[in-house]
Amino acid sequence: MMTPAVLAQTPAAISAQVLTPERVFADPDINGAKAVGAKLSPDGTLLTFLKPKAKDARIQDLWAVDTKGGEPFLLIDADSLSSADKELSEAEKARRERMRVSARGVVDYNWSGDSKAILVPLDGDIYLIERATKAVKRITATEGDEVDAKLSPSGDAVAYVRDQTLYIRDFKTDQETAVSPQGADLIAYGTAEFIAQEELDRHSGFWWNPKGGQIAYQKTDEAGVKIAERIEIGGEEVKVVHQRYPFAGTPNAVVELFIKNLTGGEPVKLDLGGGDFYLARVNWASDGKALYVQKLSRDQKRLDLLKFDPATGAATTVLTDTSDTWVELHNDFKLLSDGTFIWSSERDGNKHFYFYGSDGKLIRQVTQGDWAVDKLSDLNDKTGELFFEASITTPIEHGLYKVSYTTPGEPVALTKAGGWWTTTVSGGGKAFIGNYSDPVTPPQTALYDGTGKRVRWIEENALDAQHPYFAFKDSFTAPEFGTILSADGQTLHWSMLKPVGFDPAKKYPVIVSIYGGPASATVKKNWVSPATRLFQKSGYIVFSLDNRGTPGRSVKFGRAIYKQFGGPDINDQVAGANWLKTLPYVDGDKIGMMGWSQGGFVTLMALTVKDTPFAAGAAGAPPTEWSLYDTAYTERYMSTPQDNKEGYAASDVLNRLDNLQPGALLLMHGMADDNVQLSNTTRVMLELQKRGVPFELMLYPGERHGVRGNEKNLQRYRLYLDFFGRKLKGEG
Repeated sequence: MMTPAVLAQTPAAISAQVLTPERVFADPDINGAKAVGAKLSPDGTLLTFLKPKAKDARIQDLWAVDTKGGEPFLLIDADSLSSADKELSEAEKARRERMRVSARGVVDYNWSGDSKAILVPLDGDIYLIERATKAVKRITATEGDEVDAKLSPSGDAVAYVRDQTLYIRDFKTDQETAVSPQGADLIAYGTAEFIAQEELDRHSGFWWNPKGGQIAYQKTDEAGVKIAERIEIGGEEVKVVHQRYPFAGTPNAVVELFIKNLTGGEPVKLDLGGGDFYLARVNWASDGKALYVQKLSRDQKRLDLLKFDPATGAATTVLTDTSDTWVELHNDFKLLSDGTFIWSSERDGNKHFYFYGSDGKLIRQVTQGDWAVDKLSDLNDKTGELFFEASITTPIEHGLYKVSYTTPGEPVALTKAGGWWTTTVSGGGKAFIGNYSDPVTPPQTALYDGTGKRVRWIEENALDAQHPYFAFKDSFTAPEFGTILSADGQTLHWSMLKPVGFDPAKKYPVIVSIYGGPASATVKKNWVSPATRLFQKSGYIVFSLDNRGTPGRSVKFGRAIYKQFGGPDINDQVAGANWLKTLPYVDGDKIGMMGWSQGGFVTLMALTVKDTPFAAGAAGAPPTEWSLYDTAYTERYMSTPQDNKEGYAASDVLNRLDNLQPGALLLMHGMADDNVQLSNTTRVMLELQKRGVPFELMLYPGERHGVRGNEKNLQRYRLYLDFFGRKLKGEG
């Protein structure tokens, strides 16, 4: 006899279900189980990963599984150590915001070099798991939060930052020692400054010498950074925050770099040279005898690779990359045992790898072709192989490849085509953890050997009858993909989802879902978010187009937007909408757009084009005047307000509001946003009010640059459906 729980999963019951916003934004996660941050132990025998709780996907536990077989087992139950009432420090909140970490519980961890222990930062304290016994030992229990904890190379100590000061704690003596001077007020040691975390993809401010005995650390002085007085409005409280925010064209924090011998003595200050610059990357040589620093000029047109003598702080320049627009930062600098190294550059018109001698002289170009590498994953200096991710055959697929860096040859694919892979490669290419999805396959994670053969699942997430999405999988068609040409003849990729019950004889409204900026492409052959499927179910065509300026393409494609945000990018979106109008099943008068962050900017700019083809738009957290955004991001693409007055004026939404149709705009913003500050939205609100132009508004108390949690996102998508239902379908 079937129990009620079993009856609920019978085929008849499953087929009767309809996808709703209430189910999309509920637990268990409708996308299925997932493994986050999977890592292979250094000895290659144990896999560890973070797994969201089925009852609350916002909380993560630490799990492990043997590489040879067996079932996964729980290492740390976050509920046993964590508390939802724990109030994190502002430093930790800001760091998590910069890293886009929204989960609680275990959000990070690191293996010891000998594979005998795992370091786990949790809610501002540090824990150590002994692998052999699975015993969990609490390392710190202080009032302040320990941030960015890292094990020493020998695993006998841990370094971390607390209250703007860098410390180490010796496990044998349980003694804590300050490595840096005491930080206070506007001086901090050992942490990456705001701009490095937010825009340079550098989230740490100290680095262990791989041979131990030394730590390199940065000193940050924010005295010259402009104060942004902003109000963080929560549900029941209001806080005035005096944030040091480097607005475009204004001073950055001053950064210095030191090396400290842990046996004693004064720290050695490294000679970074003069001028206005960014400390972009820091890497120790594997023998610990040199420290390499990437120094990026303030205008981001020059990137120097410097080699420092730890004893004297003196530097030599190993190589320099330059550009007449900007030099793209990367994490592709990899040193070999003999001092030669791999480097990536866009100098031939696409990002490719180059092999250099220890003296900085080019030995050979490793990859070439009319495609761009994405990232260097690993290398093997015994076999001369380099492992990397790229989109070689098409920008909408992504995979792992290997190639020889010593002899000419074509890249060899290690992952199957047809979808989107991200990988973590270990042991010089002996194994990799692969994360894969495609439009009909939800995210899966597995361990693979060096040939690409699957060794074992970490999280199969099979779309079977037990999967939360199984009941809806046959309700929706897969996306279609295609291309159109930009005004200058470049290929623009698009994707299209047709509504449930599509009839080519009918005409349908369209929602263009967009990001449109240099930080992310939208058109990919990956898993389609069930939230996006809600629009299909509601009778919309969902369309996305990657305009010029989006990443992963040629220099010509990416640099088209230089000094002119709101120019070629918006022209391409308009071209996409005009192409949609030629399709017999599209209602050309009912095309809307939605986007968040830069996607919000693109939405606003598209709505305010003269004779715009867009009837309505929902713009979330939009930058509306680029001098209100930060230095590194804005100046990379737009130069400074002082040197590009016309470009800044042309991209200011306020200068285009004459073209906005009354009632066509929904503005959305978090009321504690420390990235795209709320003033970007309030200035548009005020101007529209002055003009008497009606618009719609939704503000999110307590939210920063994103909207987090099922409850608020349920409200947000109900709002989207209501807004576009009224504006594009005449409902309500």
